[in-house]
Amino acid sequence: MNTPQQTVGSAYFITEDSDKEESHTLSVLVDNEPGVLARVIGLIAGRGYNIDSLTVSEISHQKHISRITLVTIGTPHVIEQITHQLERLIPVHRVYDLTAGGPHIERELALVKVLGKGDARLEALRLAEAFKALVADASTEHFVFQITGRPTKIDQFISLMKPLGLVNVARTGIAAVSRGAEQI
Repeated sequence: MNTPQQTVGSAYFITEDSDKEESHTLSVLVDNEPGVLARVIGLIAGRGYNIDSLTVSEISHQKHISRITLVTIGTPHVIEQITHQLERLIPVHRVYDLTAGGPHIERELALVKVLGKGDARLEALRLAEAFKALVADASTEHFVFQITGRPTKIDQFISLMKPLGLVNVARTGIAAVSRGAEQI
């Protein structure tokens, strides 16, 4: 007799697959008024979910609409719950799961400060050029690099700068938009 884990057609395998956590980027269109961001964050944090990245910007001054782009990790069921609960908030106009919606573009900006002299300084400049990072500030003892791109690219750049004298990093959070003609 087979146990449920050994049975290929068992529902246990479906449950295991659907319980896999994944990162999702959500685009939330909201009224641009005081307290809206706090309500959105409170809804997510109040249910024990974490926000990995958060950016907010006004997208229509005339209509007083802002876009909140947030990245969170959860099972498909959790992401669906977050989406439905956000849609119920009064100042929320629309919630769009960019990850589930198909191809989309994500970018982030980071300022990376590196202290160093001699060979470490030259290596930092060489790597910055390879990553297409700009020198935003420099002295004889430091560089501040400005780098934009996918979060994984920025993570890789930061990890390479650590042994060369990395002392500070400031990141903007992810800005994202869907590909194609669809408008959100």
